[in-house]
Amino acid sequence: MTLTAERHDTALPENAGVFERTDFPTDTAHEQVTFFQDPATGLKAIVAIHDTTLGPALGGTRFYPYADEAAALKDVLRLSRGMTYKSAIAGVDLGGGKAVIIGDPATGKSEALLEAYARFVQTLGGRYITAGDVGTDSDDLDVMGRATDYVVGRNTSAGGSGDSAPMTALGVFQGMRAAAQAKWGTASLAGRTVGVEGTGKVGYQLIKLLLADGASVVATDVNAAALDRVARDFPEVKIASSVIGQELDVYAPCAMGATLTDESVAAITAQVICGAANNQLAHPAVEHDLGERGITWVPDYVANGGGLIQVAGERLGTSADDVRAQVEKIFATVVQILDVAKRDGILAGAAADAVAEARIAAAR
Repeated sequence: MTLTAERHDTALPENAGVFERTDFPTDTAHEQVTFFQDPATGLKAIVAIHDTTLGPALGGTRFYPYADEAAALKDVLRLSRGMTYKSAIAGVDLGGGKAVIIGDPATGKSEALLEAYARFVQTLGGRYITAGDVGTDSDDLDVMGRATDYVVGRNTSAGGSGDSAPMTALGVFQGMRAAAQAKWGTASLAGRTVGVEGTGKVGYQLIKLLLADGASVVATDVNAAALDRVARDFPEVKIASSVIGQELDVYAPCAMGATLTDESVAAITAQVICGAANNQLAHPAVEHDLGERGITWVPDYVANGGGLIQVAGERLGTSADDVRAQVEKIFATVVQILDVAKRDGILAGAAADAVAEARIAAAR
């Protein structure tokens, strides 16, 4: 279904504030970073627009209890840049952006707060389009849709394409299959042990795909309720306090980013890493360490592009079958990236970046 604009009012909540800030790193190369607060609802949000060369910036809104504003800013800058590359390599006509709401969604989320945030998004005039992310779901996006035209991923009853987690998980699964083919000569995960770190919306769907393919799964999550759901629905899954250090063939980080550190890389037994988490590398040199150990890493923004492909299709009225077919092409994209990396003697991250940057440069 093609979404239609509802001509929402761009008036901000009373006493709300929009602030353009300059006290953040000058090497971010972002087009626009805007801070917003609404004392009445307790809303504090940041929207970062990294690049709109290919189209309006699209990226989810993350609702998370950051330690402070500096941590939130660091996250939104990294995430928005990643969205630029994700859009480019996924072949969609969108730029890169991201938003964060600072707070605990379990205690601080309210319809009033979400509507206040949506009115802020509306003032950006379509330069930024929001979707769901950690701490926000399709129900929240339905609420946002009352106050902004620029939201995708709403429930089908509200004119959206619904939860993007299944398509995100499918893209990760296809990327994992491609890496398995490169590493072991077969695209099947049957007989392989996969450690899934993070069993929320995407991790849960990924576990379902892995079990159907014949894989054994070890799972962990800091959220006890999420783990209980996995244990109840998939009794064959082994529950662990941590998957890093377990005897694995594949490590699938599907929670927060930066889990690939100097310390964790030394402990990882898996030979393939492919997951849904954004910004998995704590710093760029970590990928070199993975390469030194012979571990195949699928760049996160390539593997987790399925949800983006879905919501991009929502804007264009693309059928669900065509969206699924495009998501499944992530397999071929990862095969190409790993082939280029092997041929040119470079890391997979560099190979993926080159593909994305070439498309942006051609458009520019």
